[in-house]
Amino acid sequence: MKHHLLALYRNLIAGARLALFLPVRAFDYRVSAADYAWLLAFNFALWVAAAAIRAGLEGEFDSAAVPIYLASIPLVLGTAMFVAGIYGERQRLLLVATALTASDPVFELAALLLPFIGHPGIALLVLLAWIWVVALRAVAVCMGRRRPQIAKGALAVTAMIAVGFFLFPRTDVWKLPPEAVPPDPLTEERVFHLQGQLIERALAGVKPGRPGVPELYFVGFAPDGSQDVFVKELRFVRRLFDERFGTSGRSIALASNNEALEEFPIASVTNLARALNRVAEAMNGEEDTLFLYLSAHGSRDHRLSAVQPPLDLALLTPTALGRMLQEAGIKWRVIVVSACYSGGFIEPLRDDNSVVITAASPDRTSFGCEHGRDFTYFGQAYFRDALAKTRSFTHAFDLAKAALAKHEAGENLEASLPQMWVGRAIAERLKQAGEAPDKQ
Repeated sequence: MKHHLLALYRNLIAGARLALFLPVRAFDYRVSAADYAWLLAFNFALWVAAAAIRAGLEGEFDSAAVPIYLASIPLVLGTAMFVAGIYGERQRLLLVATALTASDPVFELAALLLPFIGHPGIALLVLLAWIWVVALRAVAVCMGRRRPQIAKGALAVTAMIAVGFFLFPRTDVWKLPPEAVPPDPLTEERVFHLQGQLIERALAGVKPGRPGVPELYFVGFAPDGSQDVFVKELRFVRRLFDERFGTSGRSIALASNNEALEEFPIASVTNLARALNRVAEAMNGEEDTLFLYLSAHGSRDHRLSAVQPPLDLALLTPTALGRMLQEAGIKWRVIVVSACYSGGFIEPLRDDNSVVITAASPDRTSFGCEHGRDFTYFGQAYFRDALAKTRSFTHAFDLAKAALAKHEAGENLEASLPQMWVGRAIAERLKQAGEAPDKQ
């Protein structure tokens, strides 16, 4: 027993050194079938303990999750057999399997910190990248860096991680009791029915435009309730436009967020289309201008994220948005899209009568989409700071773009490269309106 416990200790130390990129050698591992079994047993116990900690030590052990864990063992052994075969040293199969397994406790402990480290999705990707790099290092330490064997070994561990992450069911071995799992607010009857009242009230509250008086209408759309920064920024922007740009009584805000379900209608694509149609009815088409503000996570294929459990909301695409605006018949519009890769919205929305401003180029991310923040980086630069100095939407973009470039460079971030399109007709309209620092 003492011998196996000492071997387990040495394997855990070697695994930690491997994961933390400290010097480690193949003979630092203790390799035997019994020692590998002890390592698996320790990792299993830590897996259960970590799951219990995530559940706040409430709930109970779920034996149905155990087969998922056990399925990872033949996956690792099969990968180790393949790697050892590539190098022509099948006797090292158990060494490779031990090295691939001994770092798991480090990753399990790191996973406990994921909820506290920035954006959960980004933190998970960083963890997966770390696991992948350490698995490659395990192959190199145990088997050497000979070519082309090391390249084939890299493919093998990449396939192992991909199978484990994408094909194995996501489950947890420790489940909260039903009474400890808070229900989605929308499942409460009162909140559910209130949503219908909120959208009807918002649509009915839009005042008609006054003939002969060019006026501004505002529609805000924040469809991602996974982080509170979007609804916080929306509240500020709507208040800014109501107070500084005179849109009070001519503004609609749509937001998806559990904390705002009794404040705003849900930011669904359907509600957005209804809001645009209602605003179009109220506007004097040749005189009034729509300011449309959208804020969410953006994807590489230029879709805005939509999160409001338990609903399965449609994602907004630039093509769908352009179709909504056309069908509503809104002629003059200023559109601001604050999201990663939002530059992809410009081409489908550009025309002579539009200004389209985006927080990033089509192939760049924007920043600041984090819990606890009041603004995204772009929202802070454009709405909070630039529009406090000028009423010109295009001049504010120039100010925000310069400030954002300085901010991102100071944090060593890849520049987001905000974009702006100004149509010929609306440019002339703004010029005639005297687009000076205090006019719009």
